[in-house]
Amino acid sequence: MTGAGPLLLGVRHHGPGSARAVRAALDAARPAAVLIEGPPEADALIPLAADPELRPPVALLAHAVDEPGRSAFWPFAAFSPEWVAVRWALEHGVPARFIDLPAAHTLAWGAELPPAEGESEVAEGEQVRVDPLAALAGAAGYDDPERWWEDAVEHRGAGERDPFAPFEVLAEAMGALRERYGAGGRPRDLVREAQMRLRLRAARKEFGDTVAVVCGAWHVSALRERTTVTADRALLKGLPKVKTDLTWVPWTHRRLARSSGYGAGIDSPGWYGHLFHAPDRPVERWLTKVAGLLREEDRIVSSAHVIEAVRLADTLAAMRGRPLPGLGETTDAVRAVMCDGSDVPLALVHDRLVVGDVLGEVPESAPAVPLQRDLGRQQRSLRLRPEALERELELDLRGDTDAGRSRLLHRLRLLGIGWGEPGPSRGSTGTFRETWRLRWEPELSVRVAEAGVWGTTVAAAARARAEADAADAADAGTLADVTALAERCLLAGLPDALPAVMRALGDRAALDTDVGHLAQALPALVRSLRYGDVRGTDTHALSDVAAALAERIFVGLPPACTALDSDAAEQMRGHVDAVHTSVGLLGEALGSATGTDPGAASGTGGAGGAAGHAAGGTDADGAGSDGAEGTGSGEAAGVGAAADMGTAPTATVGTGESAPAIPAPSAGAGVASSPAVGADRSASAAALSHAGGGAAAASVPGVSGSPVSAPAPAADGGTVSPPDPGAGASVTTAPAPGIGGTVPSVPEGPAPGIGESMPPGPEGPDRVRRLRGLRRRWRGVLRGLAGRDAVAGVVRGRAVRLLMDEGELGAGEAARLMGVALSRGTPPVEAAAWIEGFVGGGGGLLLVHDERLLGLVDSWLTGVPAEAFTDVLPLLRRTFAAYDPGVRRTLGELVRRGPGEQSDPGARGLTAPGFGVEPDAGRADAVRPVLRLLLGIATEEKNLTGVGV
Repeated sequence: MTGAGPLLLGVRHHGPGSARAVRAALDAARPAAVLIEGPPEADALIPLAADPELRPPVALLAHAVDEPGRSAFWPFAAFSPEWVAVRWALEHGVPARFIDLPAAHTLAWGAELPPAEGESEVAEGEQVRVDPLAALAGAAGYDDPERWWEDAVEHRGAGERDPFAPFEVLAEAMGALRERYGAGGRPRDLVREAQMRLRLRAARKEFGDTVAVVCGAWHVSALRERTTVTADRALLKGLPKVKTDLTWVPWTHRRLARSSGYGAGIDSPGWYGHLFHAPDRPVERWLTKVAGLLREEDRIVSSAHVIEAVRLADTLAAMRGRPLPGLGETTDAVRAVMCDGSDVPLALVHDRLVVGDVLGEVPESAPAVPLQRDLGRQQRSLRLRPEALERELELDLRGDTDAGRSRLLHRLRLLGIGWGEPGPSRGSTGTFRETWRLRWEPELSVRVAEAGVWGTTVAAAARARAEADAADAADAGTLADVTALAERCLLAGLPDALPAVMRALGDRAALDTDVGHLAQALPALVRSLRYGDVRGTDTHALSDVAAALAERIFVGLPPACTALDSDAAEQMRGHVDAVHTSVGLLGEALGSATGTDPGAASGTGGAGGAAGHAAGGTDADGAGSDGAEGTGSGEAAGVGAAADMGTAPTATVGTGESAPAIPAPSAGAGVASSPAVGADRSASAAALSHAGGGAAAASVPGVSGSPVSAPAPAADGGTVSPPDPGAGASVTTAPAPGIGGTVPSVPEGPAPGIGESMPPGPEGPDRVRRLRGLRRRWRGVLRGLAGRDAVAGVVRGRAVRLLMDEGELGAGEAARLMGVALSRGTPPVEAAAWIEGFVGGGGGLLLVHDERLLGLVDSWLTGVPAEAFTDVLPLLRRTFAAYDPGVRRTLGELVRRGPGEQSDPGARGLTAPGFGVEPDAGRADAVRPVLRLLLGIATEEKNLTGVGV
């Protein structure tokens, strides 16, 4: 091959044996120029390969200027023969040029190619794509092409030999395959090879015959073929063309693997990289690496394991007739000696070492779009280095650096650059914590180039993209899409994009009347409000929209929960849960923004509620001596008069159904819970008067926030004038004792806030009162759902459960409602759905701690007719299967003992551990000394019985 004509070095792409052979052949031949398979437009980028900051694996990225998403890569690893040729040329001052088809044609080329001259003479069955290595391995009697390549090329021992001999043998073998298979199912190769011949002729005119060509061995016979310039140019005539840009980008070993879809990929890039770089004893060095990895994963691996694994690998190679142990022998040795026969740690070895996560680097001097340069600057300033190995990043948003990292990652997600994916935070549920899973993939360079059309900086591009997405969502997206976009803008720190998003939100919400869509949209808005405190973002406009959206849900939810099939009812239960959570978070966010206690504003809990229960002398059911649950003179201690709550009046709705309205503000300084069912109405009024220190009024806030109140009965049987609790639309109310009354009526006209402008500026009294009342109005909606027979059973049960969790219903009232739902007049399937709504989703502990409810469920279940039991069984199984095993075991013990029965000492052994009838004073006293030690409480007790000191 050193005679007349160019030096044709046919190689296997990314083969370390070929790379070593290329270096030896170039050292021996000393060509005047080196021609390499690759796009000619990249000739200007070749000098960058001499930059020490350009570290393989890297790739040439070509993309269309007008359509950056249309792109192609030409990867290079340190053990790639093409990279070795480039580096040799730069080290020896020899010109290096790419001679493959230009990227302008490659990117513009369609899927179909006109038949090349002579192609029609090949039989149709022979147009199947041929794997040359597989064909040669099969001819040699191997069933694994990789094993044949290792034996034939990679395991060639050292010694004096002709450096060109491997290329002559490989070219002869590939020539025989080309004679048999023609283009081998690759019609485009004929056009590429015509381009290579033209570039080779031009180089020979410039440098003479002392040129070397490094290309795939498949093409060598075609480059030797004697063709005319006219014939080659005819093949290239009429090819489509686009304007392209090229640059170097980082690549990874994982993307070199065949499993990634790379056509010229290899099975084990990490193993090949080790073979290329290891100066001697590659098997011993490889098994030492494996031992180090396993020890990092806390597996017991010693040097003795390495020695034994080396011996076993050598033995296996000898038994299999191989010149040296290959990847198969070393893998078998690792499995047997270091992994105890298990494939689980072996999978880690394959992922981390055999394939690997090496990520290349590119210098700043490489061409890049402005957006890429800005991204690189921010990565350096935030110390956020791209890595191929997936890692977890915990961020504390109270710090400037972590807050900047969060904004960058969220902005990149807006641009479609998925460098990081947010995940659940460990150890904290606060909004100041974020957890990200980061992994840089080479394709992200293409995404960056695509996003460059939106702006020259990450912030400007993300803002422009958000505004464009808002316009698209307003026309064709859902309401949830727009609210999710608003949330992403806040997370990304893009307040300038919010006006466009808010306009789109108003336009879309005004047209959307589906309660399900509204319920899906509310959580994202409420989450956005919570980010304001941590990120310093003004969320004033969002709070108005979220409140108005909640109002529309309150109005539309009751009729939307009727006449539902089982699937729709289950979906509606999810909406109810989402709205309930959102309303609670909304109250917290608004309370934080206005500097008030959300619990006090909504009348739920707090120190005042606890004090009231203590002073009121409640019984086991939470009912006070006056017949009203949880009432008492001290119940509202510490709660402001503006947030006081009275009895639960009722309000009428156009549906004709009835349910109790929510507790209303009273004129006094205290709070009294709603009376129990059947309690004397005058006694309830007297309790209100006593708790508040004066008269009580019954009123219900309207849909827009302001109520029109009806007189409430006073203790003397008269009426008391109500206070003015707010402003806005109104509904009429009348007092009622509990659930089963009427649902608030819907005022005419659209709900406020969506599509309208809310009063800007500081929080006015009316606006604050309206926002604070959201939780009260939501409870009224839940009461309405719980008392309407037309509502699906799973939704009614869920409403009762949520009211009970909020403290709005006592255990006695919940038991009464369950008894009604499980009465004999209720169809079994509907009753099972009610149970699923009430105790589903983690409600098992409720049954454990309230045996009355468990007894009702048990009595109903034992009374289900045999013909109906098959219908209710799937619902019950789905409900109780979600409980933890410990909860199910405890429920079984309680049912065996008999729910609701008083256990005697003899039956105590039937109770589950930890759920004794009476406290065990002896066991409690035994741990008191230890607790005193842990808490640092001074004690005179010297004898720490059972402590062991």
